[in-house]
Amino acid sequence: MPTPVINASLEGQTESFEAASYKSAISLLSSLFFTWGFITVINNTLLPHLRSVFSLSYTETTLIESVWFIAYFVASIPSAKLIERVGYKGSIVIGLCIMALGSLVMIPAARMPSYGVTLLALFTIASGITLLQVAANPYVALVGTPETASARLNLVQAFNSLGTTLAPLFGGYLILGRSSSGTAQAGHVLTQAERLADAQAVQLPYLIVAGVLVVLAIVIARFPLPAIGAGNTRMAKLERSKHSLWRYRNLVFGVPAIFIYLIAEIGVANLFINFVSQPEIGNLNHEQASHYLFLLWGGMMVGRFIGSFLMRRMPVEAVLAGASLGAGMVMLAAATTTGPVAMWALISVGLFHSIMFPTIFTLGIRGLGALTEEGSGLLIMSIAGGALVIVQGWLADSFGLQSSFLLTVACDVYVLFYALWGSRPVGRKG
Repeated sequence: MPTPVINASLEGQTESFEAASYKSAISLLSSLFFTWGFITVINNTLLPHLRSVFSLSYTETTLIESVWFIAYFVASIPSAKLIERVGYKGSIVIGLCIMALGSLVMIPAARMPSYGVTLLALFTIASGITLLQVAANPYVALVGTPETASARLNLVQAFNSLGTTLAPLFGGYLILGRSSSGTAQAGHVLTQAERLADAQAVQLPYLIVAGVLVVLAIVIARFPLPAIGAGNTRMAKLERSKHSLWRYRNLVFGVPAIFIYLIAEIGVANLFINFVSQPEIGNLNHEQASHYLFLLWGGMMVGRFIGSFLMRRMPVEAVLAGASLGAGMVMLAAATTTGPVAMWALISVGLFHSIMFPTIFTLGIRGLGALTEEGSGLLIMSIAGGALVIVQGWLADSFGLQSSFLLTVACDVYVLFYALWGSRPVGRKG
C-alpha cells in the first residue's frame, strides 16, 4: 500500500511548508506593527514642538491629535471596501504608500510653515494607519491555525509596543533636541526666526520615515504572503442575519469602553511633555521630558507582560478591574499633587493602562459567534474616541493643565464599571 505513505509524506511536507510560510509572514508583519506604533507615538513629541512653533493653545494642540483619530472614523469603512477589492496584501501596500505620502507632505508644511497643511499631512498618515489596522489585525488572526490566533496577535502587538517605546527617543533627539523650543526652559518665548528654524526641524525625521515606509511597502509587495480567502465570510452571512449585536451587553458597553479609554490614553500621552516640563512638576525642558515619555510607553510594554501572566491565574475581569483602580488612583495623584510625586504618578499610569485596550476588546467580542466580525469592526471604529482628546485640551485651557487629568480619572472609572458589570456576556433574548 505505497500510495497512502506517499500521500502522507506529501501532506506532511505541505503542512511544514505552510507553517514556515506563516512564520515568515508573521515576522514581516511584526515590523509593520512596530512601524505604525512608532509613527503614532512620534506625535507625542511633535505636539509640544508644534505648540511652540505656532503659538497654539492646548485646545489647538490637542486638535492635532483629534484630527489623527477622526481618520479612524472616516477611513474605516472605505478601508473595508478596499480590502474586498484588492485583498489584504494589496491594502497593506496601499496603506504604507498613503502613510509615506502624508510624511512627505510634512516637508512643505514645515517649509511654509502652515498649521493647516500640517493637519492635512497628519490626517493622511493616520488614514494610512487606519487601512493597516483594518487589514493587518484580521490577517494576523486568520493566517495560520485558529488555535494560535491569540498568541500571534499578542506577539505582533508586543512589537507595536516596542515601537511606541522607542519613538519618544527618536522624536526627542531629531525633533526636540534640534529645536530651540525643545531645549529651552519653560516660559521661554521664541523669536520669529527661532519659530521658522524649529518648524523646519521636522523635515529630516519625516523624510526618514517616508523612506522607511516606501522600502517596507516594496518588501511586502514582493513577499509571497499566504492568501486569505473570503469564503468563510460569505458562508456566515446568512447565519449573521439571524442575530442582533444589540443582544450582547458585553459589546454594547464595550464599544464606549474603548472609545472612552482612548480619550484617557491619548490625553495622558499628548500632554505628558507639557505637564512634566512645568516648574512645579519636573522643571524640565521638552527634550528632557521626552526621555520620561519613553518610560511611560515602556511601562505599557511591561504591563502587557505582567497582565498576560496574571490572566493565566486570575479572571480577566478581575485583572481589568484592578488595573482600572490602579490607574484611577495614580491619575488622581497626578491631578492633585506636585513635584516628583505628580510626575512619577503620571509615568506609572502606563503600567495600568497597558492591558485595557486588548482586554476590553477580548471581552467585547466574547460569545458573539457568527457576529464576531461585525463586533470587531465596531470596536476598532471606536478607536476614534481618541479624537475627543480635544475636550481635555479645552479643560486644560479653562481650568489648568493639571486639573484636566481629572477627565482621565473619570475615564478609568467607566473602565472599572465595564470590568465589574458591563463585560458580563449576558444578552437580551429575542
